[in-house]
Amino acid sequence: MSKLEQVLVLEPPSDLKFKGPFTDVVTTNLKLKNPSDRKVCFKVKTTAPRRYCVRPNSGVIDPGASVTISVMLQPFDYDPNEKSKHKFMVQTIFAPPNAPDLEAMWKDAKPEDLMDSKLRCVFELPPENEKMNDIDPTKAAPVLNTSKADTTSGAKPSSLSLDDTEMRKLMEECKRLQSEMSKLTDENRQLKDEGLRMRKAQRSDNMVSNTAAMMRKETGSKSLPSLLVVIAAIFIGFFLGKFVL
Repeated sequence: MSKLEQVLVLEPPSDLKFKGPFTDVVTTNLKLKNPSDRKVCFKVKTTAPRRYCVRPNSGVIDPGASVTISVMLQPFDYDPNEKSKHKFMVQTIFAPPNAPDLEAMWKDAKPEDLMDSKLRCVFELPPENEKMNDIDPTKAAPVLNTSKADTTSGAKPSSLSLDDTEMRKLMEECKRLQSEMSKLTDENRQLKDEGLRMRKAQRSDNMVSNTAAMMRKETGSKSLPSLLVVIAAIFIGFFLGKFVL
């Protein structure tokens, strides 16, 4: 055991215990004591960082002082047959006299100067759950089966009624959606018909305007020669009248 491990005192010394049920955040405290006459820097690490929230996870402990660290286990589905392999490590080092940047100190620290203490995570169930786990499975099986049968038989009518109400709701929702779809289809058809009528009306208006313009051109072109003939006849008559007189 290294010198720093002898100086630094951990409470608890070996195991971090978490008491279930684990449907909510479970918090346990880890206390670090520094009975030496030098400042000690610490850093807490875990093998399962996504499962735990550690506050504070690093810092400095003054001589003769102590720090309480809160380790918060996040909710999860607990399996009593699964053995916990989660571990924590408290890494420590004597603080240099002049070290304003702790991150740089940890980065530049030599391996022989680093000390660590390892802790194992232990999950504990409430007493009623422990009693259920202590019962012989072969003896507990008939009781569990009968209770399961009772619960299933009692739950069948309610589940059936729930299924019926849900089916009715689904049918009503389907009918409503079908009616909305038919309405939308009718509106779409009406819009298409109106568009066709508007296009036809526009085409007919264009045809009428084109024919009127053509007729005006034809009448103008036909009336122009006759007008010229009348004017020529007037001039000829005028000149003939002068010569005769």
